[in-house]
Amino acid sequence: MRSSNVKWHEGDIDQKKRETLLDQKGACLWFTGLSGSGKSTLAREVEKELYKKGHLCYVLDGDNIRHGLNGDLGFSDEDRKENIRRIGEVSKLFTDAGLITLTAFISPFKADRKAVRDMLEPDRFIEVYVDCPLDICEQRDVKGLYKKARNDEISAFTGISSPYEAPEHPEIKVNTGMQKPEESAKIIIDFLIEKHIIETK
Repeated sequence: MRSSNVKWHEGDIDQKKRETLLDQKGACLWFTGLSGSGKSTLAREVEKELYKKGHLCYVLDGDNIRHGLNGDLGFSDEDRKENIRRIGEVSKLFTDAGLITLTAFISPFKADRKAVRDMLEPDRFIEVYVDCPLDICEQRDVKGLYKKARNDEISAFTGISSPYEAPEHPEIKVNTGMQKPEESAKIIIDFLIEKHIIETK
């Protein structure tokens, strides 16, 4: 069922006014990579650095979102697609509010990531490819998910029994197999300054 008889209502305070108040530009940093690649760790590191610089941001983390908003979804291809669609809609709202939104989701399929990109203005969606070799991701497997996937206890697990489609032209690519979180975070902060999402302080 789709909603009918609905209309988008604009308020008196628009995105530009909110951005002026916050002294930043609303944007969505979409962290994508294998489980264990360091997406959440890196998103939190960037959040910490932005906070130090006086910027308002928020991390949407895969596990956290599935506690509430997407708690009704499983891990089939269709549910994964819907998971990303909902996060895209939330990110769009947060971006309109003037926030810098940091999303940490495997989001394995190119088409789903493109669908989110298409929701936002071109310069407000920043794809961050958190590149990390599979063997290192498995070594970091604190939840034991890779082991379960190898033992066929988890089906359709990204990188093992389900594909991960790596970004071809991400705005930012970091190698968390070789870089420390602080090093990767600096690359991202420098990009945000270069693109005037934030200004140097």
